[in-house]
Amino acid sequence: MGDEADAANRLMRLARDIARHDKLYHDRDAPEISDAAYDALVRENRALEEQYPHLVRADSPSKRLGAAPTSSLAKVAHSRPMLSLDNAFTDEEVREFLGRVRRFLSLPADEPVALTAEPKIDGLSCSLRYEKGALVLAATRGDGNVGEDVTANVRTIADVPQSLFPGGGRGPGQRASAADAAPWTPAFAGEQEIPVIIEVRGEVYMAKEDFAALNARQAKAGGKIFANPRNAAAGSLRQKDPSVTAARPLRFLAHGWGEMSEPLGHTQGEAMARLAGWGFPVSDLLREVGSVEEGLAQYAAIEAARADLPFDIDGVVYKVDRLDWQERLGQVGRAPRWGLAHKFPAEKAETTLEAIDIQVGRTGKLTPVGRLKPVGVGGVIVQNVTLHNRDEIARLALRVGDRVRIQRAGDVIPQVVENLTREEQRDPYVFPDHCPECRSEAVAEEGEVDVRCTGGLICPAQRIERLKHFISRGAMDIDGLGEKSIVEFAELGWLHGPADIFRLKAHRDELIRREGWKEKSVDNLLAAIEARVGFDPARFLFGLGIRHVGSVTAKDLMKAFGTVKALQAAATGEGAEAELSAVEGVGPVVAEALADFFHEPHNRDALADLLSLAKPAAYVSTARTTEWSGKTIVFTGTLETMSRDEAKAQAERLGARAAGSVSAKTDLVVVGLGAGSKLKKAAELGVRVINEAEWAAIVTGA
Repeated sequence: MGDEADAANRLMRLARDIARHDKLYHDRDAPEISDAAYDALVRENRALEEQYPHLVRADSPSKRLGAAPTSSLAKVAHSRPMLSLDNAFTDEEVREFLGRVRRFLSLPADEPVALTAEPKIDGLSCSLRYEKGALVLAATRGDGNVGEDVTANVRTIADVPQSLFPGGGRGPGQRASAADAAPWTPAFAGEQEIPVIIEVRGEVYMAKEDFAALNARQAKAGGKIFANPRNAAAGSLRQKDPSVTAARPLRFLAHGWGEMSEPLGHTQGEAMARLAGWGFPVSDLLREVGSVEEGLAQYAAIEAARADLPFDIDGVVYKVDRLDWQERLGQVGRAPRWGLAHKFPAEKAETTLEAIDIQVGRTGKLTPVGRLKPVGVGGVIVQNVTLHNRDEIARLALRVGDRVRIQRAGDVIPQVVENLTREEQRDPYVFPDHCPECRSEAVAEEGEVDVRCTGGLICPAQRIERLKHFISRGAMDIDGLGEKSIVEFAELGWLHGPADIFRLKAHRDELIRREGWKEKSVDNLLAAIEARVGFDPARFLFGLGIRHVGSVTAKDLMKAFGTVKALQAAATGEGAEAELSAVEGVGPVVAEALADFFHEPHNRDALADLLSLAKPAAYVSTARTTEWSGKTIVFTGTLETMSRDEAKAQAERLGARAAGSVSAKTDLVVVGLGAGSKLKKAAELGVRVINEAEWAAIVTGA
């Protein structure tokens, strides 16, 4: 049972870690690990699930594709899911793929299986929908079912036809205009007739030369420097302002399709040729091959040409050529049975580690970055390498001056895979215990590898994100003060910490003279800030951004201590963590985070400054004594008649506690539309479950 318990724990951690990396890659365009490292996590998860199928989790990565989009762009549902491909890393795995195809189709041993083989471009997946020959929608992959509407941005990409017409007649990079196109009509005959509905799928990317030129312009203008072409392309495509996208050198390469009102051909090769005939760029290295051995030969040819290609690739994609066989093969989980991505091995080189610098992230995380003696890896000069965290440095026994082997895979920031001189006598590297930005203490919580700065309120590296959190909806929620204004005021030097928000009135005359501001809007903003003096202490505490202190925990703390000053006294007194842990809803992790925060003199000084201006009121409970007093209630799913915050407020007015997760201590679960894992957990534990209407009856009758 020990092995099985270990496997269950490992699957839980893998699901969490892979979901995090999916979000970083697909939604934030900011991957932290290489493709090879990510693939290793996915393969480990798959192997464990195959060994213990009864332990497959509801949130398993094998059941999920990408990450649900969370940007402000409009969300759109794909008419057909945008699937991902399973990966192979060896020739033998490719042969096994063909074996599975043969077995599934029950083919005789002498029946040939033709494939297509083409480069796997490293870009951002995008679907282009045409109706009656006109581009009507462009969407990112998202989680495979729901993506982001990027139609206006895609219209600025020269490779993408704005309209389709029989005969094509233009090459890649030549935009078809309305003047070029003949009027669309379904009466056209022949191979070039255009279906009423056609969804072309491919990759939006940035050529290597264009990427280098863009970064040079960004550096000259003091703008953002992109880590790699894929990130640059993804960030450029997902802009709110299409004019920003238009200024970026984006390209498009087609590799397949989604919904079609009629077939494009009998084979993958025919269909791709037809797309090319309508003006969609298709890879010059796309080949139809008659066997797996021919496919592997094309893989070798593409790998040899990799460095000379104008864009980044990370492998070769094989697809079963016959479309009727593709239809029969279908899909399993999130991947089609008829396709496979054969990844290139990671590219490696040796060099010297010349320095280790510490970067402080927006959440206070201290990330070590290795500075290398420049070395060429796969045609790219590498000077920096991610060292991930303190434990990774210790695992590799890295010190300045070591000779290291680095690996570049997937064109993200390279990583060190081996220390070649770890046996040499040299002073060990000592990871800092104070933040290099603000000199506050830097600590790692028990069970965590990440070291974080505790100087949240005064650390310049965290300033913008802390200020955004302070004025967020669940915290101070100051009308008229949004994230854009926070950035503007910080750049002007007006905001160094939350207390400076209450000093903005000193800049009234300057603000009125700034573009986009008028006297009325400025006065409205200042009035909204003034209205938050003496505001709710729980929302004030939540706004401080103390690690692990969410809105519910902030209320629990204020119920127990009444004021922020009383909480500070408890957190800095003798036996602080024991006293804090005794509060209902507050455990040792939260208690430690509070003690760390209030222990830091910089935080105490910044908080004293803030309290002298904001003056949050003492906590006053609005709860009544009811049958629900002291009970724990969880809300899950999408509520139709109220927001989640409104529902939690109702529970608190009944004297109950609104929790975020289901446990044996939960008394009631209220479910809305799309309730998932929490509903399942409630059923397993035998917790009472009701719907939204039943909850409304409880509130009305209480």
